[in-house]
Amino acid sequence: MWSWLSATEYSRGKQEHRRRQDVIIMAPASLILLAATVILQVDLLPDKKFLLLPPVNFTIKAINLAQVLLRWEPNTDQEQRNVQLGYHVKINAPQEEDYETRNTESRRITILHKGFSASVQTVPWNDRSLQPSSWVSAELKAPPGSPGTSIVNLTCTTNTKANNYTHLRPYQVSLHCTWLVGKGAPEDTQYFLYYRYGSWTEECQEYSKDTLQRNIACWFPRTFINSKGRDSLAVYVNGSSEEAAIKPFDELFALHAIDRVNPPAKVTAEIEGTCLSIQWEKPVSAFPVHCFDYEVKIYNTRKGYFQTEKMTTNTFISIIDGISEYSIQVRAAVSSACRAGGPSSEWSQPIYVGNNEQKPWTKWFLIAVTATICFILLIFSLICRTCHLWTKLFPPVPAPKSNIKEFFVTINYEKTCSGETEIEVISYVEEDGSETLEDSVF
Repeated sequence: MWSWLSATEYSRGKQEHRRRQDVIIMAPASLILLAATVILQVDLLPDKKFLLLPPVNFTIKAINLAQVLLRWEPNTDQEQRNVQLGYHVKINAPQEEDYETRNTESRRITILHKGFSASVQTVPWNDRSLQPSSWVSAELKAPPGSPGTSIVNLTCTTNTKANNYTHLRPYQVSLHCTWLVGKGAPEDTQYFLYYRYGSWTEECQEYSKDTLQRNIACWFPRTFINSKGRDSLAVYVNGSSEEAAIKPFDELFALHAIDRVNPPAKVTAEIEGTCLSIQWEKPVSAFPVHCFDYEVKIYNTRKGYFQTEKMTTNTFISIIDGISEYSIQVRAAVSSACRAGGPSSEWSQPIYVGNNEQKPWTKWFLIAVTATICFILLIFSLICRTCHLWTKLFPPVPAPKSNIKEFFVTINYEKTCSGETEIEVISYVEEDGSETLEDSVF
């Protein structure tokens, strides 16, 4: 009995000793984990004493036509913590805009004739629990110039033509801009236009002038504009005068909005029975075939109604009545799958098909024949009236004789001369088909 109790107590004592050893071994590891947890929680908790400082040396500089560079530096007094910093930029003028970036500079495309101003602040990039810094601002003043001297109503269009001089650029883009003279501009004002596309800047060399020899339009036969590009086109117009400082003007154009698409090429049509088949080629353009939408207009000249159809292919087939003449036109537009939507092209020149198709000389011949016939009839009518030819050709039919045998007509008139009265009586007596005139003067 005592042996069994001793063995049991000994076993329990051994297990308790092992537990104490395990606790002693695990205690340091638990303390390390607890300390790490506390440190991590401290880092994650918002620190009200940790403040973000605004950037310094914020500047705005015009680096090109309608392009500015915003630049700033991190605050050197900013306390270093395990927090990633970014910047919130707010454009105040000429058009409000805001965005975030981790860079310390930013390029913006914008008009500058109204001036430019912006603000920037420091923000936590990955920890929104921290409050952003205060704002710092900078401004680029509007260029000087007398009010009302800058141009107004600036409009520009581009057009693509085939370039037969080089295979590197099979298409060339022309640019045409027009404007009106400012109401406050002196008569000796002269304007000058520049455009920028990407990194290319070019001054106009071909101007159109008004009656006072002031430039009011510009033509670039060839430009560095990429008709398939998505960059904005910047146009800048300044001026000079001996009487006043001319205020400059600039504007941004989206290429898809000002591109004048060419009409479809080589439009053909043919009729087989009651089937009308129309075909055409894509316009002269840098865009491939699949980038165009088309609209076909068919006009029935006999019935006087239009039919329009939209499609994405360059072939159209329709059923017609087979007895009418048809006028056919096609226009094109660049599909939204290839760029932002823009205006359609002009209609192609009309072509005519159908049974009533007439050549121009046939119409003039009919007009000439009709005029000749009318002229001959007019001359014949005048001759008949002058020569009484109509009466001779068609004499009047005599009227039937009256049953009255005697018809007297008496004309009485009185003449007063030297106190005498003269009376003349004229009597007509009709007897047996003969007429006898008797004059009696009393």
